Amino acid sequence: MTDTITPPATAATAPPARSRRPYRVGRGGRGWLVGRGALLLIGAAVTLFPFYAMVVLSFKPTGPVTFPDSLLPWPFSTEAYDQVIGAKSMLRWMWNTLLYAVVSVVGVLLFASMAGYAFAKKRFPGKETMFWSFLAMLMVPYHVTMIPTFIIISELNGVDTYWGMIVPTLANAQAVFLMRQFIASLPDSLFEAARLDGCSEWRVYVSIVLPLIKPILATLGVFVFLWHWNDFLWPLIVGQSIDMRTLTTGIASLQQENVPLNMLLAGSVVAFVPIFMAYLIGQRYFQEGVSTTGIKG
Repeated sequence: MTDTITPPATAATAPPARSRRPYRVGRGGRGWLVGRGALLLIGAAVTLFPFYAMVVLSFKPTGPVTFPDSLLPWPFSTEAYDQVIGAKSMLRWMWNTLLYAVVSVVGVLLFASMAGYAFAKKRFPGKETMFWSFLAMLMVPYHVTMIPTFIIISELNGVDTYWGMIVPTLANAQAVFLMRQFIASLPDSLFEAARLDGCSEWRVYVSIVLPLIKPILATLGVFVFLWHWNDFLWPLIVGQSIDMRTLTTGIASLQQENVPLNMLLAGSVVAFVPIFMAYLIGQRYFQEGVSTTGIKG
């Protein structure tokens, strides 16, 4: 019996390789790409034009505004910024706004992360009922609860005080919901291992929960900061004196005093800078939190 030896495959017997042709966009496809790019440019220009007009007009000298000549970047003057930044009332309003926004962000993130951890990983009677009852607050319009909240704050002598402005905003149902959804996606094995090692609940929260939820903390922090920095109605109701006004209410009050337009717009630009800086600081965590929020691992 002879063994049959199969000859190795040669280049002649090997299957022919498929030639790869470069992908080319047809005329219709290229035209669609160009049209889409043009639409995006037009949309970007329309969106950025009000901001451009605000910045350009804020650097104009005091005088009448004429269009379209006033939209040109010349003549250039920092007169409005010198008056705005040098005004004591503007510095006071900026401090009030910064305190209102920063303290509110810290309080909302602290309470929301604690509540989210409890609703996501703890077991206690009535947890689901309490969570959905708390979540039902999202269905109630903010203006409906504003008058009862003001009455309570007024009875507690909280009008024209920082705590009366900050405390009612700390219970944020949307922040609790997002925290709960994010923490629920974390593996339970981490918490079980920590408890087996003898970690207390506070140690688990500080050493495990907080480091793992940095993306959602940054995302919520940016949103809460923007909301409080631009908040107008509640600071207007609670902060009734001039010294307790925020930037939004203070700049709005300047319109009643016949302040020049360049000063109003300069104040708006000054109010915009901290918001932009807050976004730049939390940009990396903000994008990561947006991409991972709601994803269950």
